[in-house]
Amino acid sequence: MEKKPKIVVIAGPTASGKTSLAIELALAFGGEIVNADSMQVYRGMDVGTAKPDSAERKRIPHHLMDVVDPDEDFNAAIYRSLAIPVLREIHSRGRVPFVVGGTGLYIRVLLGGVIHSPPMDPELRSGLREELALKGPVVLHGRLKELDPESAQRIHPHDRVRILRALEIIHLSKRRLSSLVKDHRFGDNPFRALKICLQIERERLYHQINERCVRMIQSGLAREAADLLKKGYSPALKPMTGLGYRHMVGVLEGRWDMDTALRKLQSDTRRYAKRQLTWFRADPENIWVKADDVEGIAQRIREFLGKADKP
Repeated sequence: MEKKPKIVVIAGPTASGKTSLAIELALAFGGEIVNADSMQVYRGMDVGTAKPDSAERKRIPHHLMDVVDPDEDFNAAIYRSLAIPVLREIHSRGRVPFVVGGTGLYIRVLLGGVIHSPPMDPELRSGLREELALKGPVVLHGRLKELDPESAQRIHPHDRVRILRALEIIHLSKRRLSSLVKDHRFGDNPFRALKICLQIERERLYHQINERCVRMIQSGLAREAADLLKKGYSPALKPMTGLGYRHMVGVLEGRWDMDTALRKLQSDTRRYAKRQLTWFRADPENIWVKADDVEGIAQRIREFLGKADKP
């Protein structure tokens, strides 16, 4: 039986230090980085997604960043279809693939396959979209919370696409999305994966989140959002409703000032980090290591790769 290629996953909440750590590890182990952040796949969305800068990307090859425009469809299944051949190609060259990001769904689907759910029903989807436009995402998220509280906990109240799909699945299959997830068990793994999840003290994480939000605004997040709007991208598009972008749209539309936007961004990002941690803690295969324990993480990778004496 052919051995499955080995990959290293570096996961964790936003602002926990994944990017800098992954670059350091990839340099040490002869690796390349494959993005697992659902926002970093979009072109023209750099500041608000905390993409590695040009200097960092020159040090180590990065894959699956800047893949699609903000108005193009992208989801976990598409991500998997792109990531698997990239990971195999990296491995074929004798390099170590590092999958790095905080989108737990992308990592789970990559390593376990796609849930078999009922196909989209155009009439039902149209009706849900009309209701969404009339009542707003928070109301529909409230309904989802009543019907499938487990899924609602993992889906942000402003994530229109995932809210609609979860409600659609309930209507079509008469089952909860969370139930389908449990039945699937995500066992279709084409790789052997070492899954490292970064552990960081809460107060420190929140401080780093707050500081990152300040840096994003100082680095031109509002200008980036304005440029996207000028290019014709609707503020209702899924990526435009993401962290940072919806906050800057609020400033640009005069709904609040920059100080208010910053406070909202910091608060929403902290809540997002809590949801990420809930997701990662639910996976028993994750190995939790302190974010600043670089040597401890490196030792686990050496043992996994069978390089006990390297590097």
